[in-house]
Amino acid sequence: MNHSSMRRRGLIAVTGTAIAAMLLAGCVASEREADTEDSGESTSDIDGTFVFAASSDPVALDPAFAQDGETFRVSRQIFEGLIGTEPGTADPAPLLAEKWDSSEDGMSHTFTLKEGLTFHDDTPFNAEAVCSNFDRWYNWTGLAASEAFGYYYYKLFQGFASNPEQAVYKSCTPDGDYSVTVELNKPFAGFIPALSLPAFSMQSPSAMAEFGADEVGGSAEAPQMSEYGMAHPVGTGPFQFDEWAPGEQVTLTAYDGYWGEQGQIDEIIFRTIDDPTARRQALESGAIDGYDLVGPADTQALEEDGFQMVSRPPFTILYLAFNQAIPELQDPTVREALSFAIDKDALITQVLPEGTQKAIEFMPPVVNGYNEDVTTYDFDPEKAKELLAEAGYTEANPLKLDFNYPVNVSRPYMPDPEQIFTVLSTQLAAVGVETTPVSEEWGEYLDRTTGTADHGIHLLGWTGDYNDTDNFVGVFFGQQSSEWGFDNPDLFQKLAEARGIANLEEQSALYEQINEDVAQFIPGVPLAHPAPTLAFDPRVESYPASPVNDEVFTDIVLTK
Repeated sequence: MNHSSMRRRGLIAVTGTAIAAMLLAGCVASEREADTEDSGESTSDIDGTFVFAASSDPVALDPAFAQDGETFRVSRQIFEGLIGTEPGTADPAPLLAEKWDSSEDGMSHTFTLKEGLTFHDDTPFNAEAVCSNFDRWYNWTGLAASEAFGYYYYKLFQGFASNPEQAVYKSCTPDGDYSVTVELNKPFAGFIPALSLPAFSMQSPSAMAEFGADEVGGSAEAPQMSEYGMAHPVGTGPFQFDEWAPGEQVTLTAYDGYWGEQGQIDEIIFRTIDDPTARRQALESGAIDGYDLVGPADTQALEEDGFQMVSRPPFTILYLAFNQAIPELQDPTVREALSFAIDKDALITQVLPEGTQKAIEFMPPVVNGYNEDVTTYDFDPEKAKELLAEAGYTEANPLKLDFNYPVNVSRPYMPDPEQIFTVLSTQLAAVGVETTPVSEEWGEYLDRTTGTADHGIHLLGWTGDYNDTDNFVGVFFGQQSSEWGFDNPDLFQKLAEARGIANLEEQSALYEQINEDVAQFIPGVPLAHPAPTLAFDPRVESYPASPVNDEVFTDIVLTK
């Protein structure tokens, strides 16, 4: 879940004032009272309207053109994929596919589908619909096939019908109505767990055709979504789309024809509140039922006041990236100096949540291929100054860099970007590096840092989407990208080889060496593995916290 390369424009900020919180509370109260009156239920019954505060608008309602957590949080309620995850883990599990069989070489995968399901528009879910989705991704062209739009397919499947020799995907063939075989053109050991990503959810072929799902426009810097992606998402999930008021809220309602357990919630309101203080005030006032990304300073106070606190296991990475399109950052001595200048322990103590782990590489310790013995650059400001001088930068001729960071947003790996920027820029200044702050709203920021070369050092991170090493180092460093700005064919080749090895022991050894190679190449500084915390009204008895954010609201248990 992950950062995002494309976002909605013109988000309307929700203020953090007490007045705003009271207005929100009144609005929600009136909505709930109306629901109760209309249904004839007594106030002692379970309130089926669940209000969750999102830290930003979704990018779009089509998850195939997204990669950010807020889009995927909404997507997981509307859509389902062939593969899900085991509750509380990142491991793959059956979802729309009841089972699957993979060939020994991993190049062929046959899925047995659930029978008798329909999309929200009554289009049958069957083998033809599955292949329609796979072929949709494979046949993208132009902007749709770019890193900035179809990020996950671009990163993981690496090619399209226009360049089939580069593509991981080869074909999808129906074997009757409820079985499909997907053939790969290249080995990809993470293929099955990757399908648990919301980006690869099954979507109604009828709705996508009717509302022009792939008719995207604009540019990487200013993307324009299709009519489908803005107002007509159709999946098989427990909730169907009702309304999106950009900058304010997304409303979903329970799908009566859902095949699984519906749970207690009949309406979800994802209300956009970008300020962490305003989210806390909204919870305290009763305006919302819960929110994610609780600020470290708020956790204990909320718990003492009786709110339910839920922590996810850290499956994240926060990093400071070096864009090697900048000439100064092409010098490995400069990158090494910047690494020695960063005091990760101080950063964690000052601004990151309790339970955060210090990072030494670009993936969490629980992922296959983690190398405990990688080269590290422990905080040493004097060493940093020596290396800068060696590279030609002195007090009279300081290293000057743009430092990009987002504002008015919280991410699981980056709860308060402005505080993180302040700490790190101060640390860099202490060794003589002059940074120019370049701040932008989240959408514009991600468009710039992941879709263009126009940025300097910058803050970003990742929430693991599934338990496979390629989902971390492969996504970051598997090919040339706008974010990192380097060309390293040897590293690209090693990652391409490792992602196709089916033997776990053999693959693990390759990834351990790759992590050492990355550490010596120094594309950036892996900072920390933050542990995100959620807060809920006391009426929430349990919430299905997942390390990969695979949280479907049918599993929430309410007491009133």
